Amino acid sequence: MARAGHACICAVRCGTLMGVSTTVRKRRLSPRALGRAVRHRWALVVGGIVLVVAGGVVAAAYIDDQAHRDRLAPGVRIGGVDVGGLSVDAARARLIERAVAPRRRTLTVHAAGRTFALAPGQSRLTADLDVALERARADSRRGWLGERVLHDVTAQRLSESLPLKLHYAPGVVPQLVTTVADAVRRAPRDASVSPSATGLTVTPSHPGRALNESALKRALAAALVFPSHSADIPATTKPVAPKVSSTQLAQKQAAYIIVDRHDHVLRFYQHLKLTHSWPIAVGKQGLETPKGLYDVQWKQTNPSWYVPNSAWAGKLAGKVIPPGPDDPIKARWMAFNGGAGIHGIDPSEYSSIGHDASHGCVRMRIPDVISLYARTPVGTPVYVA
Repeated sequence: MARAGHACICAVRCGTLMGVSTTVRKRRLSPRALGRAVRHRWALVVGGIVLVVAGGVVAAAYIDDQAHRDRLAPGVRIGGVDVGGLSVDAARARLIERAVAPRRRTLTVHAAGRTFALAPGQSRLTADLDVALERARADSRRGWLGERVLHDVTAQRLSESLPLKLHYAPGVVPQLVTTVADAVRRAPRDASVSPSATGLTVTPSHPGRALNESALKRALAAALVFPSHSADIPATTKPVAPKVSSTQLAQKQAAYIIVDRHDHVLRFYQHLKLTHSWPIAVGKQGLETPKGLYDVQWKQTNPSWYVPNSAWAGKLAGKVIPPGPDDPIKARWMAFNGGAGIHGIDPSEYSSIGHDASHGCVRMRIPDVISLYARTPVGTPVYVA
């Protein structure tokens, strides 16, 4: 009985389970739920495909961007050279060929019939290629990834012109300019006058010559940097005025006196031109009028005679003889060498004119010495020949 009861209970349970299972199998999804399920499955599929495609596009864009990371955008120019579309290495090679090499040339300077050369080894020209190329590369890769890829695909022009900074050896231009300047320099000659017994010899002034250094520096710098500038540079010079021109010397020399002891003549020059000649007497033997170049130190009308302390003066030595009959110095006095001077004499002594007769002074007739005195300022050169 127990077994029979157990069997019945099992049968009931199994029947119940079987009934439930049968009920589940018999349930069906509604069309709306089925549609939602289908759409969900398709959304998952499409989303996966989109993700796969997007990932592929991003990967392709990244690969393309990496492939162009060292390529310059079309339209980029550096130092006037078109490097657009080239890789950085290719652009460097083109810049060396077209921008640097043409500038490495020998420059020649022509000045005053001479030629001076500046060889490439002296100038040692270089260019900041890496700086310019890095700037061009950075400008070519501006923007986010998609923008860069779009620019690559459409070959969009950047239209950018970058300078190329050039360098040459420091001091090489000033050194060459100094060399040229020293070679062409010619000092100016001042006008001068040389007295002699026969008269004045005037050496005219002459302008000097100097290099126009600033112009040559600019020309050399331009020829080094711009290959369009000629490598043959004519240096220009400028005249250098003398400190004393012939005209200035003549104006300065308002008066000049030459005492010709041999011919017993005093020649007077105004502005270096002979205007008057007067006969004179000069110092006798042993008391000669001193030879040399002097100037009028002071002047006096109707002067006293300050007798020198000399043996020839006798008892008058050291005395002062006032104007009058005992004073041998008549009318005018022009001192030119301390105790020596030019003065007038009494008419009774005119016979001494034309001879070596004085005690060292230059004697003149009274009208002549008055005329000379009026024309002779203090400081007038007196040359005794």
